[in-house]
Amino acid sequence: METVEVFTSEDKGRGLKAVKEFLSGEVIFAEPAYAAVVFDSLTHLICHTCFKRQEKLHRCGQCKFAHYCDRTCQRGAWLNHKNECSAIKRHGKAPNENIRLAARIMWRIEREGGGLTEGSLVSIDDLQNHVENFGEEEKKELRADVESFIEFWPPQSQQFGMQYISHIFGVINCNGFTLSDQRGLQAVGVGVFPNLCLVNHHCWPNCTVIFNNGNHEAVRSMFHTQMRIELRALGKISPGEELTVSYIDFLNVSEDRRKQLKKQYYFDCTCEHCQKKIKDDLMLAVKEGEHKPSQDMVKEVIQFSKDTLEKINKARSEGVYHEVVKLCRECLKKQEPVLGDTNIYLLRILSIVSEVLSYLQMFEEAADHAKRMVDGYTKIYHPNNAQLGMAMMRAGVTHWHAGFIEAGHGMICKAYAILLVTHGPTHPITKDLEVMRVQTEMELRMFQQNEFMYYKMREAALQNQKIQVMPEPSAEASQDLFVKKQ
Repeated sequence: METVEVFTSEDKGRGLKAVKEFLSGEVIFAEPAYAAVVFDSLTHLICHTCFKRQEKLHRCGQCKFAHYCDRTCQRGAWLNHKNECSAIKRHGKAPNENIRLAARIMWRIEREGGGLTEGSLVSIDDLQNHVENFGEEEKKELRADVESFIEFWPPQSQQFGMQYISHIFGVINCNGFTLSDQRGLQAVGVGVFPNLCLVNHHCWPNCTVIFNNGNHEAVRSMFHTQMRIELRALGKISPGEELTVSYIDFLNVSEDRRKQLKKQYYFDCTCEHCQKKIKDDLMLAVKEGEHKPSQDMVKEVIQFSKDTLEKINKARSEGVYHEVVKLCRECLKKQEPVLGDTNIYLLRILSIVSEVLSYLQMFEEAADHAKRMVDGYTKIYHPNNAQLGMAMMRAGVTHWHAGFIEAGHGMICKAYAILLVTHGPTHPITKDLEVMRVQTEMELRMFQQNEFMYYKMREAALQNQKIQVMPEPSAEASQDLFVKKQ
């Protein structure tokens, strides 16, 4: 942490600033989790140590709750799981993720104390909890969590006061960081990273945070790397410059972003993009020209889009994907004559329908929607935004599946350039993308030399392979930096 230092300002409170110059893609700091847990719905599908999704997991023979990739992950987890294991056996079942995370934090405090740990710039005790800002509903949930925690907490462990327990739940509420699986496609857990909590928000930040699951595949343990977050520079950062990340997805108009930040993180965003409403005009764009729609027509279509998105979310949660496609097509038909190409309601529908159509292997239609989606995203997002990179990668793969090799290769190359900055060359996603880039480059050369022969060879190759099904659309994918208890 010698590359950064803590500062305090009147308007923002504490923050971090750079001590040296950083270039685009450089890791400013990496930080292991103080404590982390898998989401309740995925405890049997995700390793409780490295948070990777695996087909076959080893189950803890004692509590029957925790699951691990292998013995290496199981041994690595024992320090944090030991107390949890006996508490689950005594309690009869595992509590929810919030209680489990609070308990893991408390057991670490019991072992090490609440002060600074090695490599930390701030202690758990000194993190903001914002309990005083809670509304009535949040206070009610907090009381329920505290009661559940006391029931679960073993009597032989160190006992903590109600106020301190409330502080820990407050810290989790506003500082719980979203953890993803090794492919970055699904939110699978939540963790607390004290140093990361010092990095302030900006809607157009100079840094991004990526979760790295680590690597235990090497035979010799000295080459293993641990699960961690990495703070990476999105562009050149000068010494003394404040380090910022975006807590939420930028794909919302400034007023909605400010409301979300106030509700979730209890502060008013005063960044330039919010104050000057930068890019709001693009996000609310309507068709121009002689057939420009009326204000009433625009309001009607936007309300129809919001209602449709609610229906889509319900159909997605039930796995009724053909219904999702039907709803999207109906909505696009309404949106086409009214909304501009960068309108966020159009882009949201395009994102959903391209993903679901790819999953249903209707690749040509999916590719058309994906192309429009990334064209819109490119005009709105920061050029090195991780969401843009992931969307570009998805669109490139969809085009490849559809047989549009030139467009697919171009998108995969653009995605690779972005993810080299946001994720780094050794991240599993970037490695996958490099393999795709090399493969599509080879295919493109073959295509350019003899288009007829290329399609004949491609058809023969695909017939001799199992059909590669695209990942199932996930309702749990999160584009926000921190987890907010629903």
